[in-house]
Amino acid sequence: MLDVESVAGHLLPRGSVFGFLAEHRRRLFPDALFDDLFPSGRGRPSLPPDVVASVIVLQTLHGLSDRDAADAVTFDLRWKAACGIAIDAAGFHPSTLTYWRRRLAGSDRPHRIFEVVRELIIETGAVRGRNQRALDSTVLDDAVAGQDTVTQLIAAVRRVGRDVPAADVLVESVCSFDYSQPGKPAIAWDDPAARDDLVSQLVNDALALLAALDVDQITAAGGKPAEAVALLALVAGQDVEPAEGSDGTDGRWRIARKVAPDRMISVVDPQTRDTRKSRENRQEGFKAHLVVEPDTGLATAAELTKTNGPDNSDASTGGRLLDADPTITPDAEAGDDHLTMGEGGQAALGDGAAGEAVERTEVLGDSAYGSGELLDKINKAGWTATIKPHPLRPAVEGGFTLDDFVYDDQADTLTCPNQVTRRLSKTRAAIFGKVCAGCPLREQCTTAVNGRTVHLTAFEQVRRDHRERARTPKFQQTYRAKRPLVERSIAWLTRGNRRLRYRGVVKNNAWLHHRLAGLNLRRLLCLGLTHTNRAWALA
Repeated sequence: MLDVESVAGHLLPRGSVFGFLAEHRRRLFPDALFDDLFPSGRGRPSLPPDVVASVIVLQTLHGLSDRDAADAVTFDLRWKAACGIAIDAAGFHPSTLTYWRRRLAGSDRPHRIFEVVRELIIETGAVRGRNQRALDSTVLDDAVAGQDTVTQLIAAVRRVGRDVPAADVLVESVCSFDYSQPGKPAIAWDDPAARDDLVSQLVNDALALLAALDVDQITAAGGKPAEAVALLALVAGQDVEPAEGSDGTDGRWRIARKVAPDRMISVVDPQTRDTRKSRENRQEGFKAHLVVEPDTGLATAAELTKTNGPDNSDASTGGRLLDADPTITPDAEAGDDHLTMGEGGQAALGDGAAGEAVERTEVLGDSAYGSGELLDKINKAGWTATIKPHPLRPAVEGGFTLDDFVYDDQADTLTCPNQVTRRLSKTRAAIFGKVCAGCPLREQCTTAVNGRTVHLTAFEQVRRDHRERARTPKFQQTYRAKRPLVERSIAWLTRGNRRLRYRGVVKNNAWLHHRLAGLNLRRLLCLGLTHTNRAWALA
């Protein structure tokens, strides 16, 4: 057996991920870490778990496909050394990686490789005493092409015919369009009437097919048939509306003149979405959310979501990630600048001797994280929110903003710049109405015929207090110095890997955690990661 380490181990760059895995992969990824993936003890692959984990880390770190990763293990001496494979040994089939990822995804700890590297961060104290956490997100391009309405309708009908038992016969009998023909239909695409006729034909086919199927029974059975039927029902309704002069019962349809909320853009990957990070930047894909310690650039928590929906907003996801981040130390009560650890005091990182002062956790983020809910959550946790406030836009250009109205959270009233006070309604609206008619400040306040109405959230006072603090020099200095550092971690994540390789949230979320595991490991090595006296440390 020709051992790569003994022959060419000295050629591995000092402090490289290859050299680290060659020396420590079994310590980092012991067999016991993966025992739950094979509870029966049968069918366990011959490839050792530490080798698979090492390959997954290297694969995502270098942005390789399964086939390219398998080839690298076979022909690249660095990969062989990292995985402990002999020079003359063959690699493995690329499907082995698919098998292991599927096992990990179906387990209780699908992101254990990321969690193991995060434990290194905790044990080495890489973020000890660094209680700032920056929140940010970036859009990752999907692995599929966006589809127009016609393409989606045709593909959805074909999928029902393929996945639902005996549905292929129904497609031929109840549908008028020939779904066996490849490509887009041959019509005059520049003729609106021809396009509407085709849309009407396809929608009517979809409705007829759904009516001919026992949808309730198929849905109850679940699996691919249920997914295909649900997809067809969604596609048949999301982008179309009755044609002009139609009530929807005469079979005449057209492309809707508005975009449906949470619109599906591809039947190949029903979870990818269209989004905009700015007015000019339109992308299709998913959103990666990160919690980063800004000074080291280490990612301590992450999640990949769809790009839209209230549960997937930056603020909502950021709140979840802060809850899930085990590297954040306990904090003082709100209002204190430091927490003094007493006897028996226990910090999440194991630091904090008796009498030692621990800085409050400070959360940094741009205005996307400035929701009242997240600010209130941070305040109640005793943390500091260094988050750019949502910009205030006046109803009249150059006129009054919300801060020009005086809010009394005790009396639940709002006083306008003309000193008129209104109590908030049950829906938290301050209705000034008729008093605006003769107001000398009307031109600076509203153009509404019936007068100004101001809607407030339950977190109005929280947001006002935050805007006031955001004007202080200390806030501005910290925000400008620290918040931009998260962009470095985003750049590491997306460099050469902006486009995803998989379909769906679950698979791409696994990829995100595996890539961050590799990036964190590489960063720790740059910070001097070493193993001495049976413990991990930074040199």
